[in-house]
Amino acid sequence: MDYEITTEQLKLLRDAGSVTVLDVREPWEFATAQIDGSKNIPMGDIPARFTQELDPEDHIVVVCHHGVRSMNVTAWLRQQGLEKVQSLRGGIDRWAREIDPRLPVY
Repeated sequence: MDYEITTEQLKLLRDAGSVTVLDVREPWEFATAQIDGSKNIPMGDIPARFTQELDPEDHIVVVCHHGVRSMNVTAWLRQQGLEKVQSLRGGIDRWAREIDPRLPVY
């Protein structure tokens, strides 16, 4: 499984209901713009919370602003044994520009 996924691929997975979207931005960023149904765990909280709040069997797509934090979290989660984790290429910024223009770009 690739480490990154495109906005189009994520849209197809969401439409099929077969993905967990994990947003690792800070709460103020999440409040500004979010993908409907996503779960917010800020990047700094991932080590303490992932075992209680994420299902290792789920296909998880990690989202941040532009894709840097999400790639770091994706790599870390894979090192912890979660195999079906991917980072959204371009982050919420690209999602807003390509998929959901209702979302503010910040």
